[in-house]
Amino acid sequence: MAEKEVIEILIEGGKAAPGPTTAPKLSAYKLNIGEVFKKINEMTKEYEGLEVPVKIVVDKKSREYNIEVGLPPVSSLIKKELGIKKKEKKEAGAQAATAATSEKKEVAIIGNLTMEQCVKIAKMKMKDMLAKDLKSAVKIVLGTVVSMPVTVEGKKPKDVLKEIDEGKYDNLFKS
Repeated sequence: MAEKEVIEILIEGGKAAPGPTTAPKLSAYKLNIGEVFKKINEMTKEYEGLEVPVKIVVDKKSREYNIEVGLPPVSSLIKKELGIKKKEKKEAGAQAATAATSEKKEVAIIGNLTMEQCVKIAKMKMKDMLAKDLKSAVKIVLGTVVSMPVTVEGKKPKDVLKEIDEGKYDNLFKS
């Protein structure tokens, strides 16, 4: 079995560029760095504006390589569903920080997800999750939402989790 090196990077979809950690490793195997990053950008262009994990698997002897693109983190998929861009995220973060330091300790809500959007995200990430079914995967997505200034169906995510346990959204979890 040939020895392989795996180079893992986290890039913005469609905007990968050689960096101080990747360029030397790729050039050590005499790979065309421009070609490698052109392929990565083609493979990740649908995730524009999102952070995407990418693995470059290089066969040390034959100098052949393979590119594996992962799915963005759940939080990035939530932001994409809500249409939150980086600039807005920074502004919202500043607003949330200001709100958190006020006496009332309220956080500015920057978006509201529908249950359908939560199901969509759960289906996208299902293979990467340790969930036994779609209902469990949606609960994992909602667990991520808890840590964000986002509501679901206009409610706090923890309240929606209770409703899921009560069976309120069972019709959405049927394949």
